[in-house]
Amino acid sequence: MTLPPLYRVSRLALKPLLLACCAGWLAGCAVGPDYQRPAVATPVQFKQAEGWRQAAPADELERGQWWALYRDAQLDALVARLDAGNQTVAQYEAQYRQAQALVRSARGAFFPSLGLNVGKTRAAQGSGSSGSSLSNASSGIRDTYNAQLGVSWEADLWGKLRRGLEADTANAGASQADLAAMRLSLQSQLVQNYLQLRVLDAQKRLLQATVDTYRRSLTLTENQYRAGVAGSDAIAQARTQLKTTEAELVDLQWQRAQLENAIAVLVGVPPADFSLAEAADVPALPAVPVQVPSHWLERRPDIAAAERTVIAANAQIGVAKAAYYPDFTLSLSGGYSSSTSARWLSLPNRYWSVGPQLALTLFDGGQRSAEVQRTEAAYDQTVAQYRQTVLDGMREVEDYLSQLKVYEDEALLRDEALAAARESLRLTTNQYRAGLIGYLDVVNVQATALSNERNVLDLLQNRLVASVNLIVALGGGWRPE
Repeated sequence: MTLPPLYRVSRLALKPLLLACCAGWLAGCAVGPDYQRPAVATPVQFKQAEGWRQAAPADELERGQWWALYRDAQLDALVARLDAGNQTVAQYEAQYRQAQALVRSARGAFFPSLGLNVGKTRAAQGSGSSGSSLSNASSGIRDTYNAQLGVSWEADLWGKLRRGLEADTANAGASQADLAAMRLSLQSQLVQNYLQLRVLDAQKRLLQATVDTYRRSLTLTENQYRAGVAGSDAIAQARTQLKTTEAELVDLQWQRAQLENAIAVLVGVPPADFSLAEAADVPALPAVPVQVPSHWLERRPDIAAAERTVIAANAQIGVAKAAYYPDFTLSLSGGYSSSTSARWLSLPNRYWSVGPQLALTLFDGGQRSAEVQRTEAAYDQTVAQYRQTVLDGMREVEDYLSQLKVYEDEALLRDEALAAARESLRLTTNQYRAGLIGYLDVVNVQATALSNERNVLDLLQNRLVASVNLIVALGGGWRPE
């Protein structure tokens, strides 16, 4: 069965509606301040950048894959697993999707809402009620069948909806930046743990080689004792040195296990199901480029999140000020209403209505004024947070640049000390084998040499960790997004 049209609106009824729509779009203006980035004083160059060599990134590196600078395929694979399996990243990703949904909801407020109501009501009214008109006098019961189609649209004359959309969009951008910041932080933890684990592997190889050397020294000392060349005190010294070093070797195992377990959690798997085999080499320290603060720090996701929070707070001022102005709503509805279901949808039963509506709060006891003051104070708070975040970012870059520079100077001295310790050990060992000196002299020189070997590895670990911190402080990677 073909249903008749719900209603027909005459041209005279449409004219005020169209005129009101045009007036709404033409006169639309967004109250409140337009956003301007807060001024932050930035130096032309980092203070600690003097004397640093400019290092251009390798062309084969993908943009943003900053961990690839360490040129370790296993590390690349672990970071990929972190992005896919880390549960903290999943939480922030879900939070970002919520923010995106709020933006879509804010955009939907610009369009008319269309609703359809179809229903039946059954009502009764007492016979003593005044003005009663009952279809069934005996029972006092009346049935009503109703079908209504309604359209409602709020004209954004003062920009309240636009400011709300601006705020939601900025909040979504801040949420995306929070996701990027968390991902960058977790990547930093993973890379640092991995590099420290590889240095521990080198420490383990060093101690294992030292234990083997000390075992040979103990055997040599026992042979000299049996030959009457060395005393029992030399054997005790050699055995003490051997067992102490073996204990240090065992101590490295739980340190490595802790780092391995931390990496397992970062990639989203139980520690019992994860293991990393020892590697023969430690990743090399990458060359770090230095650029202007305004070029690098803008890429930091925490700074981006702070700025987008300022944008959202600025837009909320406009939303609060728009409450002083009237809301203008256009509504159009029509349908069919009948007391019987027979020929319910017929022309005699039709009805329609159309018209604008203005709603204005005349007195609220200062609530709107207080809300404007609150949003302005919230804006000032976010500006201060943004500026503090930028200052903290510049401080971190300066700290890590200074740290790496000091470590580089220290590394030259450590290498010289290690070379001298190795030469001293070689000469002392030859003198002992020739019977010219006692074993105590050898023990002292061996302890000094081992300490220098471990100091060089510890310094390499510190330099690697500092390089990761600097890369993260610069926003990650070498190229702007």
